[in-house]
Amino acid sequence: MELLFIISVLGLAAAVLLLTPRRASAHCDTMDGPTAKDGIKALETGNVNYAIKWVFPEGEQEVREAFGLSLKVRKLGAEAKELADRYFIDTLIRVHRAGEGAPFTGVKPRGTPVDKKVAAADKSLEIGNLTPLKGLVTHEEMHDLEKKFKRAMALKDFDVNDVDAAREYIEAYVIFFKTAEGHGDVHSHGHGH
Repeated sequence: MELLFIISVLGLAAAVLLLTPRRASAHCDTMDGPTAKDGIKALETGNVNYAIKWVFPEGEQEVREAFGLSLKVRKLGAEAKELADRYFIDTLIRVHRAGEGAPFTGVKPRGTPVDKKVAAADKSLEIGNLTPLKGLVTHEEMHDLEKKFKRAMALKDFDVNDVDAAREYIEAYVIFFKTAEGHGDVHSHGHGH
């Protein structure tokens, strides 16, 4: 009887944890995130390289095929464009997440909340300094972030058609973000390979 009670309590606790809404920590799987934004930019410009930088070479062919199909379908009307865009963004983010060894649970809608550190890291890269992260990370973490931030900033202005340079930036970007999120000593994401 006591064992049954313990199992019931553990089951209830697990259910509560699974059903409790959580803030997204990363933002690469949201429509507001950089991967989706670059996917839309690729579709709008007709240049797949805006998106390709987010995937490993092993996933590139699948993304290129989805891009080609999406460009064809987009021309068939407003609803077809919406469906084609969604298909491409889903494919892009799924392949990107697989390359990181992360599960794909679908693309989150615009407005999905992200961790304060993630938003601050985004803002830091946008404005060119680490001020937004002050007060969110320790002094030691800030020291570690400075070096990773400088590397990402040095690689930021790449030619979109130089996929190797773009992937090198994405690798530095991911390392900077994972460090800002508090994922310990992150050295390589592997996009440069």
